[in-house]
Amino acid sequence: MTATDPALTALAGSWCALSLLHDRIEAHIERALQAGHGLSVREFSLLDVLSRQHDGDGGHLQMKQVADAVVLSQSATTRLVTRLEERGLLSRYLCPTDRRGIYTDVSASGRALLEAARPTNNTALREALDTAALDPRLAPLVRAVERTPSPQPA
Repeated sequence: MTATDPALTALAGSWCALSLLHDRIEAHIERALQAGHGLSVREFSLLDVLSRQHDGDGGHLQMKQVADAVVLSQSATTRLVTRLEERGLLSRYLCPTDRRGIYTDVSASGRALLEAARPTNNTALREALDTAALDPRLAPLVRAVERTPSPQPA
C-alpha cells in the first residue's frame, strides 16, 4: 500500500469523521455542563465513574482504573481528583485492607451536583447527535452510536 492508496485514503477520511463527531459532541456537552453546572466534561465523567463504585468485591477503583475509565493519564486524573476534592465534591480515604491504597469517593454535594447535571449531559448528548445526524459525513456514525449496546458492568 502507498500513501495514495484509495483504501488508506478512505480509512483516513473515516477516522477524521469519527474525530469530528467526537469533538462536536464533547464541545456541545462541555458548553451545556459549564453553563448549567460549572462542570467540565471530564469533571462530570469522573464524578459519574466514581459514583458507580460499590462496597462489593472490586467495587472501589484504584487511580489507574479511574484514569482508564475517564480516558486521562494517571497524573491528569490525580490533578482532576485534587481539584474536585478542593471543591468539596470528592473525598479520599485509605483502603481499609491495604494502607498503601487510597480510594476516592463522591461526597454528598458531589452526588447532588452529578444528579443535577446528568439530565443536562443527556440532553446535550441527544442534541449533538441529532445535529450531527444532519451532516451526511457523520450520519452513519451517529446511527452506529445509537445502535451500539451499552456495556454491561463487570
